[in-house]
Amino acid sequence: MRRALVARLDNAGDVLLAGPAVRAVATSPGVDEVWMLVSRQGEAAAALLPGVDRVLTWDCPWITSPPPDATREQLARLDGLLDEAAAGASLDVAVLLTSFHQSPLPLALQLRLAGMPRIVGASVDYAGALLDVRLRPGEDLDEDQPEPERALAIAAAGGFVPLPGDDGRLAVRIGAEDRASAQALAPDAPYVVLHPGATASSRRWPAERYREAVRLLAARGIRPVVTGGAGERELTAAVAGGEGLDLVGRTGLGALAALMEGAEAVVTGNTGPAHLAAAVGTPVVSLFSPVVPAVRWAPYRVDHELLGDQHAPCRGTRAVECPVPGHPCLASVTATEVLEALQRLVPLAERAGAAR
Repeated sequence: MRRALVARLDNAGDVLLAGPAVRAVATSPGVDEVWMLVSRQGEAAAALLPGVDRVLTWDCPWITSPPPDATREQLARLDGLLDEAAAGASLDVAVLLTSFHQSPLPLALQLRLAGMPRIVGASVDYAGALLDVRLRPGEDLDEDQPEPERALAIAAAGGFVPLPGDDGRLAVRIGAEDRASAQALAPDAPYVVLHPGATASSRRWPAERYREAVRLLAARGIRPVVTGGAGERELTAAVAGGEGLDLVGRTGLGALAALMEGAEAVVTGNTGPAHLAAAVGTPVVSLFSPVVPAVRWAPYRVDHELLGDQHAPCRGTRAVECPVPGHPCLASVTATEVLEALQRLVPLAERAGAAR
């Protein structure tokens, strides 16, 4: 049995964007199993990806945020994880998926020392004996392309290409239990999902604007459904008010995917749920902060409206907290503009009228 390891060690959204590359590896001739190495933040997303047979979870000191301490013990945990998972079986190749600002070389070194026979990655730095296949960003790898296509290019360099008929879109597997859970939570009327949270405050549309959008939707007969993690109860309660359905902490990632699949549209920032919506084919109003380039991280191959000043002073800073007073890149977007964007994506008035 030939096994491939695919690594993507940052957040859930990044793991979802790796999905087309994972499928390319999984469906390549001679590959029987794909194991995916991810951080704890990416674990639930990896479990949803078609083609993943096993998920290995390890927090990486040079990629995961916040990072664990870079200690011998932390590095040894990866060696132990690989040994325990293999249990006498071998891993034949590793495909290291990284963004433009990440290096595959520390992980490549560790995997090489663990006996990995073939490693594929993209590195601006000389890789020596660490990479068997090396793409050079900026030379043979275009950096101004969507993140899923960058990952596909890395996989293709290693000989892993999608099957004919694979359209390259994002995709997830939704189990029957998650579908039932979402069905029990979803309103009977047409609804729009609003996900106001984000791990980086620089990527959040102001909560008061989300609140205004909830009021506008409710007034038009569309049920606003507000989602968030268990630690965002205060935020989602403020956004939902009396008009929105607050589902904070009540959906795992699979149930959230099913909930989004049944929605008319999703309103959120440039964060993981935007990519989850794209994976289930639901239109997205993307309140996109330009701290990272939209060409790389906008909702991929799904109908979407991109809002936010993409030429704001914070452009390209990768800032976690907004470096500009007043957060103008997103605070300049009004709730009315969001409603107009939704109307361009979906005929909300017609859906609301039909529901009556």
